[in-house]
Amino acid sequence: MSSKIPVTVITGFLGSGKTTTIRHLLQKNQSRRIAVLVNEFGEVGIDGELIRSCQVCDEEDATNNIVELTNGCLCCTVQEEFFPTMQQLLKRREKIDSILIETSGLALPKPLVQAFRWPEIRTSVTVDGVVTVVDCEAVANGSLVGDIDALEAQRKADPNLDHETPIEELFEDQLACADLVLLTKVDMVDEAASHKVQNWLKEKLPKTVKIVPCIGGEISPELLLGFNAAVEDNLDTRPSHHDTEEEHEHDEEINSVHLILAQEFEPKKLVEKLKQLVENYEIYRIKGFVAVPHKPMRLVLQGVGDRFEYFYDRHWQKEEVRQTKLVLIGRHLQIENIESEVSNNLSN
Repeated sequence: MSSKIPVTVITGFLGSGKTTTIRHLLQKNQSRRIAVLVNEFGEVGIDGELIRSCQVCDEEDATNNIVELTNGCLCCTVQEEFFPTMQQLLKRREKIDSILIETSGLALPKPLVQAFRWPEIRTSVTVDGVVTVVDCEAVANGSLVGDIDALEAQRKADPNLDHETPIEELFEDQLACADLVLLTKVDMVDEAASHKVQNWLKEKLPKTVKIVPCIGGEISPELLLGFNAAVEDNLDTRPSHHDTEEEHEHDEEINSVHLILAQEFEPKKLVEKLKQLVENYEIYRIKGFVAVPHKPMRLVLQGVGDRFEYFYDRHWQKEEVRQTKLVLIGRHLQIENIESEVSNNLSN
């Protein structure tokens, strides 16, 4: 069976910067084929047009790969529109490397994630992570959303919306479901205000859910997207991938550590050890392939924060060396420190 398609869910309030972030990812997609689901209200897909304007694909590709859900909040209409949309996408799975879903500013992310448990699609896709986008300027100014009037207008304009969740509860739900928090518009406040917002958010998040400051949606695609098939390439053929000038444009402090281990691991024990690493270091993502004792198939492992998923994707080939290969992406990661802790931690 081929690898599951990784899905990244990007949630956050209206105006927080979700569309800008997706546009940047499409522009820096490194030839990866990304299908985008944009949750829209009304008949005119504003965000869809903005994403198409990034000009990273021709007209035919844009029509096929950008799917706008116009039937209201995803958390309320998944049975009406999400499932058939996913079925259509999966018919083209050989042409898709990753799926991005931008929820509306009023969507509850958890019901959407739960929809991926449906047997009809869970064998083909996996939720690679939920990224919650937070407007630093708005929070610094004492609000959770930059334009509360626009958000309320969006709520009233959607006839399919069947929840009346207060803004504060929506925000809490978006944070509770997050694997990673992207803090946008940090350039709109001074350093002291930015630190204050980050400290406030940390009090609301588990230690393993990291906060990544971001300006103009410029963030490394390797941080937000899974792409199972690319892991091995990053390890073996492009070990300095994150040192390129293009990656430095995103964030010079974000880097990756590549580990190749001769050991074989039981999945549950390995995940427990990796969770300890996430607590000790500013690690945002972990992904790779794992050799499991007495198993003829290789294990694909993906982790964001303390949430890990793994599955067997194919048999080890005769010419392959059974090795465990991991990529750790984070901030200011030092290969010497990681290797030392891994050798002490994972070998026990």
